[in-house]
Amino acid sequence: MLIGEVARRSGVSARMLRHYEALGLVRPTGRTGAGYREYSGEDVRRIFHIESLRSLGLSLKEVARALDDPDFTPADLVADLVRQTRERIADETELLTRLRRIDAAEPAAWEDVLQTVALLQALGSKSAGKRQRAALSSTEEVPAPVESLVEAVLSEPDPNVAGALRWALARSAGDGVELLLAQGIDSSAAQVRERAVRSLAEIPDEGATALLRDALAHPDPVVRRYAALALGARGVTEAVPTLLDLVVGEVNDVDAADALSALASRPGWADRIATGLVDRLAHGTAEPAVRRRLAQALADIPGTTAARALADLSHDEDRAVALTAAYVLGLRAPGDRSTGTAR
Repeated sequence: MLIGEVARRSGVSARMLRHYEALGLVRPTGRTGAGYREYSGEDVRRIFHIESLRSLGLSLKEVARALDDPDFTPADLVADLVRQTRERIADETELLTRLRRIDAAEPAAWEDVLQTVALLQALGSKSAGKRQRAALSSTEEVPAPVESLVEAVLSEPDPNVAGALRWALARSAGDGVELLLAQGIDSSAAQVRERAVRSLAEIPDEGATALLRDALAHPDPVVRRYAALALGARGVTEAVPTLLDLVVGEVNDVDAADALSALASRPGWADRIATGLVDRLAHGTAEPAVRRRLAQALADIPGTTAARALADLSHDEDRAVALTAAYVLGLRAPGDRSTGTAR
C-alpha cells in the first residue's frame, strides 16, 4: 500500500508518516520498483497503534518506548498521565471560571478587564494585606464579581480580611450573593458553614433574613447561633428560643441577652421572654453560674414576670447570684419592681 493510500485510510498525513519514518517509529516494509514507499498491513496496524497512544497524551518518544521496549511497563506512565490531565483540567477550569466572571462584569473597555484581573489576582494573593486591600477596593468603579467575593470569604482564614470581605459582600447584596452563601451554609466543612452564616448576618435585606430564619433549624449549633444573633438584632422573634439557649450555655450570652432585651420591646414579648428565662431556672439549671447569667439577662426585660423572678433570685442561696439579682432589681424603675416572695 502506497503512502497516499495509507494516509487516506489512517487519517495521518503523508508528511506526518514521513516524520514517523525519520524518527524510526514506523518504517515501510518495502519499496516499489519505482522507489515509492510500500506499507504492509502490519505497518498500517502500527500506525494505528501510534495514533491510539498519542490520543492518550503520550509524546512520540513515549510512544516509541511503549511499542519497542519489551521491559516497558505502562502503569507508572499512565498514572502520570492521569495526574497531568487532572492538573490541566483544573487549570483550564480555573481559567474558564475567571473568564466567565470577567464576562459577567460586562467590561466596557480593556482597562476594565485589566482592573478586574488585577483585583482577582489580589484576592488570591498569599499576602493577607493584599487580600484585605482588594476586598476594600472591590466596590469601586470596577467591582469584583460576586462569585469571586463569595469564594474568597468562604475560604478566608484571616479574621481581618474576612471582615473586609463580608463588608464588600454586604455592599454587593442583590446580585445573587445570598443564594451563593446559602450553598456555603450547607457545606460539609464546619469552617465554611460558619463563614457563610456570618456573611449572611451582615447583609440587611429580606432575602438574607429569610435564609437566616431557615438557618435557625440547621443541625450545626454554630450556624444556629449566628443566625439567632443576627435575627434578634433585626427584631425577628423566632430567634428567641435559640437566644435563650445561648444565655444558658454561656455562648455569646452577652450578645444574646442584648438581643433579647431589644426583642422585649415588641408588644407582648416582654413577658414571653421573661417566662422563657424563668423556665430555664425551673428545668434543672441549678448551677450558680447559670442563675447569675439568667439574672443578668432579666435585667433589661420589663414587666412583672421579670421583676418577680429577680426578686426571687435576690434571695438565692448563692451569694453572687443574690447580689447580682438585688443590684439589677434596684436599677429598675420603681413601678417595675416586685418584692417577690421572701425566703
